[in-house]
Amino acid sequence: MDKQDMNEGQSVFNLSYLKQPKGLWSWLVTLDHKRIALLYLSALIVFFFLGGVFALLMRLELAHVGKQMIDPDTYNILFTLHGVIMIFLFIVPGIPAVLGNFCLPLMLGAKDVAFPRLNLFSYYIYVAGAIMAIIGLSNPADTGWTFYAPYSVRTSTGVIMMTAAAFVLGFSSILTGLNFIVTIHRMRAPGLTWFRLPVFVWGIYATSVIQVLATPVVGMSLVLLIVERMFGLGIFDPKLGGDPVLFQHLFWFYSHPVVYIMVLPAFGIVGEVIPVFSRKPLFGYKMVVFSSVGIAAIGFFVWAHHMFVAGISDPSAKIFSIVTFAVAVPTAIKVFNWVSTMYRGSISLTTPMLYAMAFVFLFLIAGTTGVYLATLAVDVFYHDTYFVVAHFHYTIQGGAVIGLIMGLHYWFPKISGKHYNTIVANIAWALIMIGFNLTFLPQFVLGMEGMPRRYYDYPAEFQNLHTISTVGAFINGVGYMMALINLFVTFVWGKRFAEANPYEAIGLEWRAPSPPPTENFDQQPIVNHGPYDYGRVALH
Repeated sequence: MDKQDMNEGQSVFNLSYLKQPKGLWSWLVTLDHKRIALLYLSALIVFFFLGGVFALLMRLELAHVGKQMIDPDTYNILFTLHGVIMIFLFIVPGIPAVLGNFCLPLMLGAKDVAFPRLNLFSYYIYVAGAIMAIIGLSNPADTGWTFYAPYSVRTSTGVIMMTAAAFVLGFSSILTGLNFIVTIHRMRAPGLTWFRLPVFVWGIYATSVIQVLATPVVGMSLVLLIVERMFGLGIFDPKLGGDPVLFQHLFWFYSHPVVYIMVLPAFGIVGEVIPVFSRKPLFGYKMVVFSSVGIAAIGFFVWAHHMFVAGISDPSAKIFSIVTFAVAVPTAIKVFNWVSTMYRGSISLTTPMLYAMAFVFLFLIAGTTGVYLATLAVDVFYHDTYFVVAHFHYTIQGGAVIGLIMGLHYWFPKISGKHYNTIVANIAWALIMIGFNLTFLPQFVLGMEGMPRRYYDYPAEFQNLHTISTVGAFINGVGYMMALINLFVTFVWGKRFAEANPYEAIGLEWRAPSPPPTENFDQQPIVNHGPYDYGRVALH
């Protein structure tokens, strides 16, 4: 059989051009999806650190009543930079750009993504947007990461550069999503049918659809904001006949689905980790798949629950409230299936499994507190309080960030061919769990007691809870630093091992050497079983 005919239904191309030149230049011009993933990871870690520093500076200011070290205007700038960097430069690209890029072709049995050059171009678009954001630090915006009009139209701070950076970053997301969609449709190994795909692939697929459909909307809204600031057209500014609520509709039509861009891949990682370390098939595989698709679909119809206090009509508010309750159903299906998979399993408490169990616990808190915010009468009281801050961070940090750290630990032996220090990794996990809950559980109480969010100062009766939250934030930060430094030190100086499959997993990525060669597989893999048939098939 001709080599080009080995993978029926797969786009075939000559990968001889993937032979890389040496040195730093080989990384800058690489078309290898694995190297591009590591380039993304390097940039993401820098922005994670930078966004974390801004958060800790805010927490230091909030540790006690009154001014501690910064003034109110600087606090607003720190608040904005923390949100913009964490959302647009770290969390949104996070799992898809790093683990999606590295693992997706391996899990499909493919040699690379469908469009390797477009993949590299997407990375450089991300870099261009990041550079624009860094330039914007010379006159940073103070609007918050949502850029709400009409203040974002009138403020003298650097809104244009920040929104333009977010606009450019959106193109990277769109092109990456398109690349992944085509890859999943056209690059699957023989025998890898749709219902043999790993749930991480389904998570990336659902995420990619959201990226392609929703991101142009926020791009359009940001362009309209820039045009209004430059030419005073009166699109969003009520002084000029504009409608600021229109901006909120456009912004949240993207920015609520973007929550699922952040967490759907993390759901997929949990679905990979739990069966491996429970030594059981994933309970209700098809329901987990359909729930991912359901979350992506329903997520487009819940955006206005962010606007219950913005003056929308009562019928609209009721409809959006009901649909928001509905999105909890597919999420609950996932949690039920994860717990059922662990039930009576032979559980190994490895570091990835600890993160998976933490994820289930934290996201349960995120989901149950979200029910309060979907309730019209309750949301009116909680909407602009610290209750929302806590719920948001349980969703995003407890979901997307924990998911990324979990995935890095799970696939680290495949990425590097090395073993990290398990003791250090487990201590870091414990610090993250203690610090995270110590930071944000008090904020639920602050919100219920009426503490407004985004405020620079507060009444004395809130000080004890703010102090606890600040201490927790620093413990949380130490945990993340310990986890990432442990992985970095191992990656650079650790000893390589020869195991391709240290977990005795049955996914296609574990058939490749560790780390995988340029074209991933020595020969085309063929699939003849499901992705989680533990106890049913022999290991390869």
